[in-house]
Amino acid sequence: MAGYGHEQGKRSDERGLGSVVDFLLANARVVLGVSGAAVLAIATLAVKKLIDRATSPPDDDDDIKAKQKSFEESWQELSLIKAMPKTRREDLEEPLLSPVRGVTAQEPDSHILSSVVPPVELRALLCLTLQEKLLSFFRDHISMSEMEKAMGKQLAGDICAELQSFLKNKSSELPFGNIFLSGYLCDDLVGRNHLEVDFMLPLVLESNLWCLIPGEQTVVNNPCFGMIKRTGLEYFPRGNSPWDRFLVGGYLSSNTVNDALHKILVASVNWPVISSMLECVVRPVMAPKELKLEVRYEQIHLDVTLCPMIEMGDKILLAASSEEPVENLWQLSFYAAEISKIKDLDAGDSGVRQSCLNILKVIFENHPFWSKLAGSPLTHVILHLSQTELDWSEAALADRFQQVLEELVQYLAKGSLPCFFDSRINLFSRLPLEEIEEIGCTLYEALAEPDLATGLGL
Repeated sequence: MAGYGHEQGKRSDERGLGSVVDFLLANARVVLGVSGAAVLAIATLAVKKLIDRATSPPDDDDDIKAKQKSFEESWQELSLIKAMPKTRREDLEEPLLSPVRGVTAQEPDSHILSSVVPPVELRALLCLTLQEKLLSFFRDHISMSEMEKAMGKQLAGDICAELQSFLKNKSSELPFGNIFLSGYLCDDLVGRNHLEVDFMLPLVLESNLWCLIPGEQTVVNNPCFGMIKRTGLEYFPRGNSPWDRFLVGGYLSSNTVNDALHKILVASVNWPVISSMLECVVRPVMAPKELKLEVRYEQIHLDVTLCPMIEMGDKILLAASSEEPVENLWQLSFYAAEISKIKDLDAGDSGVRQSCLNILKVIFENHPFWSKLAGSPLTHVILHLSQTELDWSEAALADRFQQVLEELVQYLAKGSLPCFFDSRINLFSRLPLEEIEEIGCTLYEALAEPDLATGLGL
């Protein structure tokens, strides 16, 4: 009888789990209106994660109740336990509401709302469309005066000149080329009071002693990378190139070059003197492997990244991060091509691709999960979308903005975002599967909000 009771309880538990799974899948089908089968794939990932948590059999009834409670709470966290309204581009023609959580958008409780938001601000809040919220966000969080941007560029140029002078005077044994400025500040893709700029530091290599090995021909088998091999050792043995001291296994080690530059930034350059001379505060980031400077001048915050780079033919390679499994890797950079392409497209049709990118970039940078996609991946999604969507006028900003997010969800569901300039390269290849799922689920959750602006924290 005890065995029969155990089996009966087991079957009952299985029926309960089956009904929950059916409920989850039924709700997953509801989200098809957001972005079709791609979003269903993201929802399926969420379902799979929840089912995995329930696969271990509980020991007693208390554990069963706890498991079911955890199961339901997890589902609520993903906003899939309720039937979510479809968010379509045509809905943007209607005013989008920003209700206080717990109050429906169709019938807002004016008493509750008025106790939270002043009446005048409340009316403005409820009447703003997504288009108006995006333009307001751009004005409040991104737009900067030309004087402020010019001041940031001038400050970056002065610091760059000081670093260049130090390297030539104190590290003359390393033949670095002339440092030049690059990055979002130089291309006017900025966030208010937060300016990002790169100091591009070229390594001057002897063309007859070094060659590029494509990443697909190396142990990592990834075309996103390359390795710089030392050649001609039978005629020009080690020591004939000043870069030979950075060799590891016959290849120029990006990690070793980074380590040497980190020591220079942290221990050798007299930043207090430079700060005093330039009347600002310049501090190196002390974290290992980080080639970064923090600059503060009045209300301007300048984040500087020093980027060792190598030019091989028409390819630009940057020192790969220390997180990569092989320390000799150099990563292909498409930044210059990305920005050039997006600017050319905007110039051709007076488009708002750069504004759309800027808004997305700032939103993503401030999100705990999406921040890993805040740069290049967003640019490539916009470039891909520009091949099929021709209207990038300011009036279409909200449409294109939402469409970029929907396209990104589709790429996340597939686990692959092809590089616009080389389809063999998957821009998600450096992200663990768990992070791709986390980004996809949380981004899907934002898209499923009745008011997309609320889901994005605008």
